[in-house]
Amino acid sequence: MILPGGFDDEPFETDPQEVQERRQRRRSNAAALSAGQQGQPGGDAEFESDFAADDKVATGASPKRAGPSLKARALNYLSRREYSRLELGRKLAAHADSPEQVASLLDELAAQKWLSDERFAQSLVNRRSARVGARVILQELRQHGLDAGQTDIIKEELAATELERAKQVWAKKFNAPPEDARAYAKQYRFMASRGFSSRILQQILGEWEDGAV
Repeated sequence: MILPGGFDDEPFETDPQEVQERRQRRRSNAAALSAGQQGQPGGDAEFESDFAADDKVATGASPKRAGPSLKARALNYLSRREYSRLELGRKLAAHADSPEQVASLLDELAAQKWLSDERFAQSLVNRRSARVGARVILQELRQHGLDAGQTDIIKEELAATELERAKQVWAKKFNAPPEDARAYAKQYRFMASRGFSSRILQQILGEWEDGAV
């Protein structure tokens, strides 16, 4: 059955004027919905955004940073290796709201034994002592904020093993006495760059008779 013109797409309507009005309402509703989703003035999205902003102002809430909390970040770092207080503080600073927040968290971690400059120092010594001398290790500890009072015991321990450790480093690199002044100077410079003292190097390399160092 073929319906009169204007009724084929709305078979349940009997009045062409009602069909036209219904279509107009649909277009208006669709336009309003689209405007709301795009955040245009008067849209639902803008209303919800304004409501959320007003709610934050009323409650005094501040926007939260994306990602893990500051403490979660700190514990993640500490679960991998030991950190000094200074080093960990620098890593956390970029994710904190203020220096006071970082300091407070570091105090909390130290009180809970998660953070310890003493453990960090011993860890650094264990990692580095087989490759470098006391001068380099102590310099690195000072760069991490440890003072002389915290490193005195470590300095004594390193001094007791310095010669043996230097011999191992030298043997791994050269394992043969220098044959001339040029070879002597090369070995001396290498060992000195690793933080071993001239007294230790003289015990390993001896005194070169030409004095070429």
